Amino acid sequence: MNKQITVIVGAQWGDEGKGKLTDFLAQNMDYVVRFHGGNNAGHTVVVGDKVYKLHLLPSGVVSPHVTSIIGNGVVVDPKVLLEELNNFIVDNPKPKLLVSQRAHVIMPYHIAMDEALSGHQGSLGAGSTKRGIAPVYADKAYRHGIRIGDLLEPEILKEKLDKAYKFNVDMLQKVFDFEFSTPKEDIYAEYLEYGKKLKEYIYDTELELAMAYKFGQNILFEGAQGMSLDPDHGMYPHTTSSNNVAGYCEVGAGVGLNCEKRILGIVKAYVSRVGNSPFTTELLDETGDFIREKGFEYGTTTGRPRRIGWLDLVQVRQTVRTSGLTEMAVTKLDVLAGMEEIKVCVAYSIDGKMVTEMPASLEAMRKAKPVYTSFPGWEDFSPEEKERIKKEGFKSLPETMQKYLKFLEEQAGCKVSIASFGPDRSETIFA
Repeated sequence: MNKQITVIVGAQWGDEGKGKLTDFLAQNMDYVVRFHGGNNAGHTVVVGDKVYKLHLLPSGVVSPHVTSIIGNGVVVDPKVLLEELNNFIVDNPKPKLLVSQRAHVIMPYHIAMDEALSGHQGSLGAGSTKRGIAPVYADKAYRHGIRIGDLLEPEILKEKLDKAYKFNVDMLQKVFDFEFSTPKEDIYAEYLEYGKKLKEYIYDTELELAMAYKFGQNILFEGAQGMSLDPDHGMYPHTTSSNNVAGYCEVGAGVGLNCEKRILGIVKAYVSRVGNSPFTTELLDETGDFIREKGFEYGTTTGRPRRIGWLDLVQVRQTVRTSGLTEMAVTKLDVLAGMEEIKVCVAYSIDGKMVTEMPASLEAMRKAKPVYTSFPGWEDFSPEEKERIKKEGFKSLPETMQKYLKFLEEQAGCKVSIASFGPDRSETIFA
């Protein structure tokens, strides 16, 4: 396998620990690239006593030797990016960051539109973070979107803003009866100023990555969110607005990679979900509460408590297929420690039929009941045990945990190559 290219994707609903694994693998990378999503997704990275909560900055930014890239497939709220950068550079001056000039820009009317749409969609909504993500991707498809590079060209920005502002504000006011009063001239002046502040980071990242690949440098593509939020292959319409499958890395970064890749799917040892949708393995009891509190399962972006469920292998199998996973990393094994029984969903029962692959039908998913296999749990790790596991690796994991991981491999048809048993970078081992 060509390990020059590594792609990390979430195998569930997001929040699987992709930020930690990106940071862990970034030690051997030259570039880390975000290729989709926006500030609706959050990554938490723990390095020593420092905790970084990132939304737009790639997780590789905490590694000083890495060039971090925000690709063309990402949608950028420049106000949020500047706030995040200003907070980050207090301890990390001069980050090696490049932002694609082709990335689309979230405007104030997109955020208002997100609010209006969320009320309109009702039970078919995704539980939006209301950060303007869906409307900016819609404007991109309508072909009147504004790109990062436009913030450096006053006449082009004015020309595009004239069209996009009228379209969006007319829709807000005339279709949704939604008040939006920010003058176009104020937005124009504000975003020109953002362009001046971001100018040093704006770059032809597509050419940068093409040259990096040509000259053999190691590139890691960092996915946001998770497979089930993919608008083509996930639980539509309860999804996000950009593709989360591994294959989108080439589209969202603007670089052709005609090669085999290392594609790592991140699987949390249980499942969490922020937002609306059927959730087959959801735990609405004390067990779910216990996992939520022990795992601190609250949204990085919104702070909302996450819905909790047992690991769903129907979901993971779909990720293995659609992203072509070469391996899996299983995270938050420590959160399940101390439980007498751990369950894993191996199939769904739908109208009396056993289903082992993810249905496309929303009606079927609303009817789905979990079919479980149970495992004995493992004890909490003492600090001494954690140190021993770090030194001795997989063979020193509790036997019950090893059986659990082996079962996941067999059921998903993909090897487990990494296990994570704590939030710190060092609490991660290779098989």
